[in-house]
Amino acid sequence: MRTPSDQPEHVYPDHWEADVVLRDGGTARIRPITTDDAERLVSFYEQVSDESKYYRFFAPYPRLSAKDVHRFTHHDYVDRVGLAATVGGEFIATVRYDRINAQGMPASAPADEAEVAFLVQDAHQGRGVASALLEHIAAVARERGIRRFAAEVLPANNKMIKVFTDAGYTQKRSFEDGAVRLHLDLEPTDRSLAVQRAREQRAEARSVQRLLAPGSVAVIGAGRTPGGVGRTVLRNLLDAGYTGRTYAVNRALPDATTSLDGVPAFRSVADIGEPVDLAVVAVPAERVPEVVADCGEHDVQGLVVLSAGYAEQGAEGRARQRELVRQARSYGMRIIGPNAFGIINTAPGVRLNASLAPHPPVPGRTGLFTQSGAIGIALLSGLHRRGAGLSSFVSAGNRADVSGNDILQYWYDDPDTDVVLLYLESIGNPRKFTRLARRTAAVKPVVVVKGARHSGSAPPGHAVPVTRIPHTTVSALLRQAGVIRVDTVTELVDAGLLLAGQPLPAGPRVAILGNSESLGLLTYDACLTEGLRPRRPRDLTTAATPHDFRTALAEALRDDACDAVVVTAIPWVGENGVTESGDGEDLAEALRAATAEAPTKPVLVVHVEMGALADALAAATSTAPPAPGAAPEAPRPESPSSAPAPVPTPAADGAGAPGPGAPEGGYRIPAYPAAERAVRALAEAVRYGQWRRQIADPGRVPEYEGIDETGAAAQIERALARGADERGVTLAPGDARELLGRYGIAVRPTLPAPTPDEAVRAAAGLGYPVALKTTAPHLRHRPDLGGVRLDLAGEEQLRTAYAELTETLGKPEELQPVVQAMVPRGVDTVVRAAIDPGVGAVLSFGLAGAPSELLGDTAHRLVPATDRDVAEQIRSIRTAPLLFGWRGSAPVDTAALEELLLRVSRLVDDHPEIVAVGLEPVVVAPRGLSVLGATVRLAPAPAWTDLGPRRLPSY
Repeated sequence: MRTPSDQPEHVYPDHWEADVVLRDGGTARIRPITTDDAERLVSFYEQVSDESKYYRFFAPYPRLSAKDVHRFTHHDYVDRVGLAATVGGEFIATVRYDRINAQGMPASAPADEAEVAFLVQDAHQGRGVASALLEHIAAVARERGIRRFAAEVLPANNKMIKVFTDAGYTQKRSFEDGAVRLHLDLEPTDRSLAVQRAREQRAEARSVQRLLAPGSVAVIGAGRTPGGVGRTVLRNLLDAGYTGRTYAVNRALPDATTSLDGVPAFRSVADIGEPVDLAVVAVPAERVPEVVADCGEHDVQGLVVLSAGYAEQGAEGRARQRELVRQARSYGMRIIGPNAFGIINTAPGVRLNASLAPHPPVPGRTGLFTQSGAIGIALLSGLHRRGAGLSSFVSAGNRADVSGNDILQYWYDDPDTDVVLLYLESIGNPRKFTRLARRTAAVKPVVVVKGARHSGSAPPGHAVPVTRIPHTTVSALLRQAGVIRVDTVTELVDAGLLLAGQPLPAGPRVAILGNSESLGLLTYDACLTEGLRPRRPRDLTTAATPHDFRTALAEALRDDACDAVVVTAIPWVGENGVTESGDGEDLAEALRAATAEAPTKPVLVVHVEMGALADALAAATSTAPPAPGAAPEAPRPESPSSAPAPVPTPAADGAGAPGPGAPEGGYRIPAYPAAERAVRALAEAVRYGQWRRQIADPGRVPEYEGIDETGAAAQIERALARGADERGVTLAPGDARELLGRYGIAVRPTLPAPTPDEAVRAAAGLGYPVALKTTAPHLRHRPDLGGVRLDLAGEEQLRTAYAELTETLGKPEELQPVVQAMVPRGVDTVVRAAIDPGVGAVLSFGLAGAPSELLGDTAHRLVPATDRDVAEQIRSIRTAPLLFGWRGSAPVDTAALEELLLRVSRLVDDHPEIVAVGLEPVVVAPRGLSVLGATVRLAPAPAWTDLGPRRLPSY
């Protein structure tokens, strides 16, 4: 019998490789240690202090012996595993585990405990390297059947003890032989998951902050003459008043040239001789690798790559893009781009315009992210024209590295950003996006417009999972997460203006007033179309003065039966019959004055041909002057050791509070040139406000009795082991019924009836009355084709029905008939759950047959669903009245239906190997329900999921 050390090595597990973001925002690569790492290990160990070596080996250990090096670089990747964190290809930390038995001796499976030990280079301690390694080595151990870690730590090694105790795993601690002995259960807990995600948020937010608030910027590729991309960015940096140090870099500069546009100029980053935080790269794609190497070797923290010629140009470009990301991350740098338009930060302490936008936006409280440079230009122009300011702007191009997810992490607790606007053409990690969007939307609005909705593929340059579910379903799931989903960039700006400048409405009741009866009626109709509750419009007549507007608006705002006000305005006709628009500033000031008296309700203006009014409202930043002697806003801290910003907490009721983007003392009143646009923006704000109030009580995932999670896992493992198809296996009906039964989901048995005599015997076993059904694929769930006979009370009726089916529809071997006991009458429904590559696990519900299949009347929720989610789900379909006593019918047992949905959600959430579940039909009776048919499909679970250890995406 061979000992563990004699076991043959397994294939190198490349799926364990991962890029991670560390606490300070830099990146590192985690990978398994191989036999080729001997020199790297020795070099790494030589750079570790004597104290750290002592803490690792409990004794002075100045150097590694040849035996040590062999031991630490030779692993079987099952019982002995070593991982290294690397930067620039060199080790900065290592972790290893060795499987042990109950006596602490080397062992193999089924032993499920391992001893774990870390070593972090002193220069990299405090960056969160050990915490990241613990997440990854724990995931590896679970994959290899290890359930517990044991570790011995010297009492003085407080940093290492803290790594273990802060991880959130269930643990035990004891003191033995002068050492602290720790035992960690590796099963993820709610606390360990919360710790992991909090660390992820802080690290990714910090990595974006390093890009948006650099202390110094080098523009690489700044031309010797005005014009060109690099020189334009350099000029824009200077014109914006960037507060940090700026450098120009161009390898073709003559030796005599020492400055460009008054900025110190150099031929390489190496020649600068001072730290550079951010490099803006504007050189041809073939020259980018040498630029990245120059930056990485001189500790540049991040790159904005404006250069084109990457994945947007086909296979060769995609390979070049992957290599760009790999090279940059190997040095610990993050990338915005390639093919990016640039970034902007309007904070007074930064004033960064590292973009091709010649006129940066004015400072504001809205963050804007786009993947398209052209759309970015259009949005910047539209926001500027309507007087809206931005806190920051990122146009990520091909977004090979930094994505909308990273920006959401940054904006979540950014004190300068109150509203988030996103233009997305693809979502690289949809499950993570939904999670982050839900958390962010709980404290500030997130408005999304998605391009490429119907193309069925990702835009050029974007390698992402492509969803199989309809665009409308994706929209519904994002709305469930609190995202305000709009269809056009115009609607994005319209909604953003309202949310940034006005409080959230407390409800859907809308007052309408103005000097045009017709425009008021158009607004009234638009409100009804959007599901709002408008009051009859108040016509002030065309003779109304600004004072009349102020008086009417103040009255509406004081009315407790009103949640929002839409003011309509058209030019009025003077005494001489000439159409006049009047002084827009006078009317704007009147509206601002009325709003200041009741600043807890949103006000919108719809105008026709009154540009002066729109301009006056756009120019207003507040209804009150700044406080005397107010100090300018301080810049955000840049030091990694600075105290983090307080984590925002969602309010139970956001209505009436000073709005998301409201300046101290008042609000900007948004103006719209069409009633439909204003009302659509208001309706989105109403729905978002309602969602904010609902999440104060988000519901819960109930704990049901009779769930055999362990037995289900074992059955799934056996089924996958038997399956010959690596893509998965569909369970036989009996196996599907058994698996569902382990979660308390009873499926009525069906017995095959290949002959009339077999049908009679089956019916006798089940008990009359019975149903005779065909199960052929082309007839399944198609009662309209006559493949179902119900309420067969005896043998004679059964034989007659059998003969009719076979004479009408085909031979028994074609029809595959079955017999099933009759169940109480009710409403036929369908319940499904599936894993979609674009959005993750989705729970679906609808009425069986034409309503769901023909009309698409199906409701979807993300898994895991709460009791509140499923209650809303069954009530949200258009045919829901059929469940609640429509036209005198008996209401069905919706409580039983909700429980079934929750059990299916729990089943899919517990077992990622279950990729599809279909229950059809589910007959819901006035008391109870019956599941008459079920299908279950399994496939190997992905190696890593969103619940796994932190890792950056790789495309």
